[in-house]
Amino acid sequence: MAPRIPRNVIVLGFVSLLADISSEMLYPVIPLFVTAVLGAPVSIVGLIEGAAESTASLMRIASGWWSDRLRRRRPFVVSGYALTALTRLLLAAAHAWAIVLVARVLDRFGKGLRSAPRDALIADSTPAEIRGRAFGLHRSMDQLGAVAGPLLGIWLIGMLAGDYRRVFLIAFLPAAASAACVFLASEQRPAEAANRPHLSFRAVPPRFRRFLLCIAVFSIGNSSDAFLILRANQLGYGTQAVMVLFALFNATHVLSAFPAGTLSDRVNRRGVLVCGFTIFALVYAGFGLVSGPHWLWLLFGAYGVYHGLADGVSRALVIDLVPAGTRGTALGLHAATVGLVAFPASVIAGILWSSMGPAAPFLFGAAMAAAAAALLWLRS
Repeated sequence: MAPRIPRNVIVLGFVSLLADISSEMLYPVIPLFVTAVLGAPVSIVGLIEGAAESTASLMRIASGWWSDRLRRRRPFVVSGYALTALTRLLLAAAHAWAIVLVARVLDRFGKGLRSAPRDALIADSTPAEIRGRAFGLHRSMDQLGAVAGPLLGIWLIGMLAGDYRRVFLIAFLPAAASAACVFLASEQRPAEAANRPHLSFRAVPPRFRRFLLCIAVFSIGNSSDAFLILRANQLGYGTQAVMVLFALFNATHVLSAFPAGTLSDRVNRRGVLVCGFTIFALVYAGFGLVSGPHWLWLLFGAYGVYHGLADGVSRALVIDLVPAGTRGTALGLHAATVGLVAFPASVIAGILWSSMGPAAPFLFGAAMAAAAAALLWLRS
């Protein structure tokens, strides 16, 4: 009989649920706020999102390594969620796209500060035989908040007559609650590394470096989800309809993440991740090729399945590939690889959109995902 899911996993799942209610209330709104209210071009959306995600990834390296060195996780998690809550107030005060840029960078700084230590705390708390289930459950709870967030945002946008700034202020409340709930998680003293963890790609096993190469190839085509929002808007959907599409995406993510994690405990994790990359390639090709808005319901639903297959499983695979005392560092390096490539990925997508049309960034992303799937299967 498999061990029970540890209490820390459930607590941190609720923390992520509350944080995602706040984030997903705003994520579909921010690109529209920047372009429609503040009057910035689409290329600025790519700049903002690329800078924000790269900041998160750089911080994940530092915080993951630091938490390994200190052998403490919770202070990083509390601080990261608290900083994210404060950025909601800054967004509400934004009257120029540069302020949105600052707010998004600080938001992702907080995410980077907390993410690798939080995932390492989950790994420290969980027996190896249910690692996939634990990460899958956490991702499902996280995405349950991401289902509730857009639905709450739809209601608020309608009730507040499109007053984005008041929506930003309301989003502060669940974000602050998530930071408070972290104190319910208990610190787990992580295993001490045989050698002090080094902040270096050379310090990790070769098979982990090969995995990071596959992730980098995939990530160069994985531009910000802001481009999915803009694509839906370009095909005729307004703010509230876009938020319903995101709720659908998050619902399929919730439904698929836990079964995918459980499956990865029983079969090859790499195979589950290859399936996820393949679905991503097909979905992005669809976003590039569709000419009618009705296809978006299928595509957003399938995009959630990709995330369900990939997000928790990739974290569990990272833990499988490295020694126990370097988990925070490895998770930080993995996230950094994703995020450092996110900036050029989003900038490239913005340039392709502006110069070649809306289909171009999605077809480029599909090609990179297909290449990454092949590389992961052949070289990992």
